Amino acid sequence: SNVFIVCALHLERRLVLGQFSEQVGQLLYMFLLFTILCLPVLVVFTVVSITPVGAVFALGVYTILFLKLYSYMEVNHWCRERRLAQTQALGRSQSVPLIPKANGEVSRKEVSYPGNLTHRDIYYFMLAPTLCYELNFPRSPRIRKRFLLRRLVEMLFIMQLLVGLIQQWMVPTIQNSMKPFRDMDYSRIIERLLKLAVPNHLIWLIFFYWFFHSSMNFVAEIMRFGDREFYRDWWNSETVTYFWQNWNIPVHRWCLRHFYKPMLRRGVSRWAAQAAVFLASAFFHEVSVRAPWVLLMDRGSFCLTHHIPPQ
Repeated sequence: SNVFIVCALHLERRLVLGQFSEQVGQLLYMFLLFTILCLPVLVVFTVVSITPVGAVFALGVYTILFLKLYSYMEVNHWCRERRLAQTQALGRSQSVPLIPKANGEVSRKEVSYPGNLTHRDIYYFMLAPTLCYELNFPRSPRIRKRFLLRRLVEMLFIMQLLVGLIQQWMVPTIQNSMKPFRDMDYSRIIERLLKLAVPNHLIWLIFFYWFFHSSMNFVAEIMRFGDREFYRDWWNSETVTYFWQNWNIPVHRWCLRHFYKPMLRRGVSRWAAQAAVFLASAFFHEVSVRAPWVLLMDRGSFCLTHHIPPQ
């Protein structure tokens, strides 16, 4: 993934120097983003030793990288357009120095384009718990050690709790469900699926808290990232639309900023734009979650057909 990050940074530097035209830059970016999406999928389907859990993790990381680099590309493109439209060039701040105030506090000087095109800036964005790029992210004044320790304890405890629930509750239920599926006993199949719904729902809620509250706040605190709105009150949802808009704020903001609003500006109807956002979300979920398990089922079917023990 470092190769793609460095390529994006150097491509932006060439664009700001005028060594590439905007059309050539967009073509190179499209090739880069296409490679980020396709290469991990090809590796997952060709490397026999990879596990479904490892494949889900790898594809999830590269999906996040794709979304981040797309946002990085668009924001820098907007900055170049604004720069060309202005009569005076923007300041070229190459660092973010701390300026003392009269009361002894410090303030952070804002970065302006193209002073943001540094390794430090792009890697901060890659590690920050957000998908939307900004030249100047909100920053917290310090790292709160007690808050950080609480989030770390939560992460470790909840991870052990999830493993225990899966091993002691879900796995035995799934194993007991194999015979009804082989016998096509529909009444028992429905009963087993309903029995799985309870632990599945509970594990999903616990995982949500572990990822969106404990883990993302832990990373944000280490990086002094100021925007901590990773979710809203989706549990009070009265409509499906409200739920999808509030349970995953980073993805919702990315879709709104880089997909939904640009389509509206091009004259696309609101209904068509919403449908396109839904289909795009479904596509990325299929790539990062469903593809590894489809691969596992294909390998299992092949092994059963040829009487080969799966490895």
